[in-house]
Amino acid sequence: MWDHEIRAMASSHSIIAASVFMATVFPAVLVPGFSVYGTHLLWLYSVSAAVAAVSVSVFWLLGISPPTKKHTLGYKLSRLFRSCLYFFLSCLFFHTVVILYGAPLIESALETFSLAVLLTSLTTLRCLCVLGPNVQAWIRVFSRHGAMSVWDTCLQITVAFTLIGAWLGAFPIPLDWDRPWQVWPVSCSLGAMIGYLTGLVVAPAWIHYHRKQLTYKCK
Repeated sequence: MWDHEIRAMASSHSIIAASVFMATVFPAVLVPGFSVYGTHLLWLYSVSAAVAAVSVSVFWLLGISPPTKKHTLGYKLSRLFRSCLYFFLSCLFFHTVVILYGAPLIESALETFSLAVLLTSLTTLRCLCVLGPNVQAWIRVFSRHGAMSVWDTCLQITVAFTLIGAWLGAFPIPLDWDRPWQVWPVSCSLGAMIGYLTGLVVAPAWIHYHRKQLTYKCK
């Protein structure tokens, strides 16, 4: 059961993971002095843009997004506008949360917002691709036993791994090791990316292993 969806999930995750690799390699070839540490914000935005573009394309081609009941141009533009608005609000939300966790309020504000953009690209954008701009559906999926499909379960796993990775990445920052990856927000963004890539691998594997035990309510 759901073997087709699991194979599609594994394939799409492989493409997205490849986009992260390419977004790291191409700038290193084209931009003199590029490095993940030395030009971290450039790497961060390169990866964010690659993940966003490839995720939207892959999920659109797979037809994962919920079908729209209205096909008018006005409705589609409204849906696009709400998706862009949610993306921006998510950036502000993550920016605020990171500050509440101890990031500088004024100093390094650009770095903090850049981390928020990365987190939004890895989490909120995926919610928009799978569930659309529907906050009620987001709340349902991330509540207990709220998943209604293997893609909902995949969403839970990837988002959780990404946020946990970003949180764990903050622990080395205050340590007096004087390493280049301890500069804000390098370790957090690397932790988020590692967590995201780990989630891409774990999600289809976990769903495949537990597919006989998974049961979903009808939508």
